[in-house]
Amino acid sequence: MPRPGVDAQGTLADEKAWLRQWTDQLYLWYREVPASDPATFPTALAYFDVLKTMALTPSGNPKDRFHFTIPTADWVNLSQSGVEAGYGVAWALVAASRPRDVRAAYTDPSTPAAAANIARGAKVLTVDGVDVTNGPPDPLNAGLFPARAGETHTFSILDPGMTTPRDVRLTSANVQSTPVQNVKTLPGVTAGTTVGYMLFNDQIATSESLLIKAITQLKQAGVTELVLDIRYNGGGFLVIASELAFMIAGPAATNGKTFEQLAFNDKYPTIDPVTGQPITPEPFQATAVGLSATSGQPLPSLGLGRVFVITGPGTCSASESIMNGLRGIDVQAIQIGSPTCGKPYGFYPADNCGTTYFSIEFQGVNAKGFGDYPDGFIPGGTGATGLPGCQVADDFGHALGDPSEARLSAALQYAAGQPCPPATGAQPPPRTALSAPQRFDGLVAKPPWRESRILRR
Repeated sequence: MPRPGVDAQGTLADEKAWLRQWTDQLYLWYREVPASDPATFPTALAYFDVLKTMALTPSGNPKDRFHFTIPTADWVNLSQSGVEAGYGVAWALVAASRPRDVRAAYTDPSTPAAAANIARGAKVLTVDGVDVTNGPPDPLNAGLFPARAGETHTFSILDPGMTTPRDVRLTSANVQSTPVQNVKTLPGVTAGTTVGYMLFNDQIATSESLLIKAITQLKQAGVTELVLDIRYNGGGFLVIASELAFMIAGPAATNGKTFEQLAFNDKYPTIDPVTGQPITPEPFQATAVGLSATSGQPLPSLGLGRVFVITGPGTCSASESIMNGLRGIDVQAIQIGSPTCGKPYGFYPADNCGTTYFSIEFQGVNAKGFGDYPDGFIPGGTGATGLPGCQVADDFGHALGDPSEARLSAALQYAAGQPCPPATGAQPPPRTALSAPQRFDGLVAKPPWRESRILRR
């Protein structure tokens, strides 16, 4: 079904041949893709699903957990404007298998969920009359994660601190996310310190201008420490990670330094195979690239030698690049929370006949040449992927940004030189919806296009 004026008419066999050729040319692990007869697959999407490595990471997870497609129109709406069908609430799957536990992690302002006063920690008891704890997963997923705008579903919600649930009817809409929220200053635990805090959820185009505004606010407040809360940040544009890392570290630490160096497959040791240009290091961006701010605008900076990073199993890809890139220039990343998802890989989106394909094309390494963390960074861990910090479970009993919230509290105490609390939390879960056979630490269920390291052409 070609788009008029965009795509050429072809056959299903043409589409499959293009997918195989594209994979053989650009896929990072093209040598590991099994041979499959394309004629045995009823659709191009079914064939694409097997055009990936089947190898495992050292922990036993699939090496490639990041192979997906999305309708091109949906991808444009999300990546450029943050618009996506939903209610404006991020559901955290505290337990995805029976007995299940689903709670609100955060709510975007001016959305159906905000209008219904759904706050962090609200527990979902039923969806359209189906019991969340032990009911069948399909109707629960359909209600929690609507496929399109205009769907109406009824929820029984137990609000934080309440003993009696209430019924809420939510109608999905094309909502615009607010990727940077809750920017504030907190009094330091020790005299003479001021701590900045911000929640950063998605590295989409609109976050560029919001991050500039947030860092300017914190700089004017004279912060001496920063707590960057990316526990639910699945990534996005790599250049935004570079801009934020510059704004944290400042020009003295970053001038002339590499934020991230990309390595493609062995067919392309020196040339970017998509752009045809020589592979050059991604620098620490000192000016805005123009995704939502004025192109060339000088970026504010805090000039910090360390940053406290709150992480969770949903901290993925380009958000992990912030941590790894700063570590490459000896700006200390102190990790509070639970292990990250482990995605040192990324891609260029490829549009074809109304579908946008995402297939791993490169690995990123920092200025020290490190980028081997397929099982994530571990707070308080050992070895190359262990970072200083504390392993602390997600705390749904307090608002994000509340100094009493467990992860933020641990960061404040650590900044004051006090020891970590007893370790809590869990290892990263499988990346699924309501089907995973284990209990875990509050994974916010985001679609795969919001867990990415994405380059612009």
